[in-house]
Amino acid sequence: MKKILKKHKIEIIIITCILLVSILAIIIINLLSNKGRYVVVIYNQKEQASYALDKDIEVDLTYEENHYNKLVIKDGKASIVEASCPDKICVKTYSISKVGETIVCLPNKVVIKIVGQKTDVDVVT
Repeated sequence: MKKILKKHKIEIIIITCILLVSILAIIIINLLSNKGRYVVVIYNQKEQASYALDKDIEVDLTYEENHYNKLVIKDGKASIVEASCPDKICVKTYSISKVGETIVCLPNKVVIKIVGQKTDVDVVT
């Protein structure tokens, strides 16, 4: 009986340590992640526009006939709320606000990217 209790105590200690390390890692990652300052719109691998994250706006992005995305910046977060693409993956993507986060609409050839400065955009040509 003592061996069983001792074995369970060790398992509980190990599980508790793993949980504490996991929680600590999540906290550190959130504290170290950079808050973005700009939203950059890239269409067909070319930067088209950039918008400050600190201003609430709605922008209709239309580059081809019958192909559009509606970008909304609100409370320091950017999201696509409406799109002409068939799968709507870009609309289902969560709001983004940290440097490096992206929303991609492949059918419309649009990439929405968060950057810290206006010159942070990397576009592969």
